Amino acid sequence: MQKTSSRLLALLSLLQTRRDWSGDDLAERLGITPRTVRRDIDRLRELGYPIQTFKGPAGGYRLDAGSQLPPLLFDDGQAVALALALQAAATSTTIGEDAQRALATVRQVMPSRLRHRIDLLRITAVRPPGTGHAAPVDSRTLVELSDVIHARAELRFDYGRDLAATAERPRRTQPHHLVTWHGHWYLVAWDLDREDWRVFRVDRVRPRTPTGPRFTPREIPGGDVGAFVTSRFRGNDGTRTDWPCQGQVILDLPATVAAPFAQDGIVEALGPDRCRLTLGSWSWTGLAAALGRFDTDIEVVGPPELKDACAQLATRYAKAARGTRHPFPR
Repeated sequence: MQKTSSRLLALLSLLQTRRDWSGDDLAERLGITPRTVRRDIDRLRELGYPIQTFKGPAGGYRLDAGSQLPPLLFDDGQAVALALALQAAATSTTIGEDAQRALATVRQVMPSRLRHRIDLLRITAVRPPGTGHAAPVDSRTLVELSDVIHARAELRFDYGRDLAATAERPRRTQPHHLVTWHGHWYLVAWDLDREDWRVFRVDRVRPRTPTGPRFTPREIPGGDVGAFVTSRFRGNDGTRTDWPCQGQVILDLPATVAAPFAQDGIVEALGPDRCRLTLGSWSWTGLAAALGRFDTDIEVVGPPELKDACAQLATRYAKAARGTRHPFPR
């Protein structure tokens, strides 16, 4: 029979792997009697683990969440995964400091063999381009917004870059989701005054109390919050995730050369030195300008709006090359 301490750890590990266990199943897995299982369950309860008993043909146990965080048990794989996740989270402007402290705590209690593995697997999480100056978000604000979303209660908040100086009246919303996009946190909500969906930067939100009445949640346009947010940031109505302006061109480049610069565009090989590119943008001018990064001859397949945008840009760039300036009043 296993020693009591190792047997308790084995029992706790089993309770953490699934919701419900019968006493007979636990006894069989551990090679002990049901009576010993009951005694060990009582010992774990004394250590602070909230183990509940449920009724049934054979009775059983489940490990529930408690009011305090008891000691946790991780196998080697879980411990390494947790440490790596905390290393990646340490660059966050929201929970970075807490993640660093949690990583130090986890590493301190790890066996030396696991600490060595973690030290060998040190990683550096690189933020996506354009997120280096992402404004920090107070984790308490995220928790507060999450609570309101879960409660399905209307929320009033001040909104703006400078919350101390904003003169606008509070926004009245029905909050639905918290999402992240390119290093920023956003609140997706139905704006009651504007009668439309809005996406708010959380670092510009200052919730007001008390919250409003409860509401029945509306369905996000398209039914998918990820697709909705992608659509809104691409200038659409929230139901389509493609760019509002899409065009096709022929590039005098091999497909393998164009592909790394196509981002979310589609590249089709037309031969060893030519390819077709389907690309999108929020405007025709923006799309025409994006094509310049390929630094090659371009044949516009269509639509006509893209040809017109290329002609307009050509005129502007020609004036810039000649040094022609528009007169400005002094």
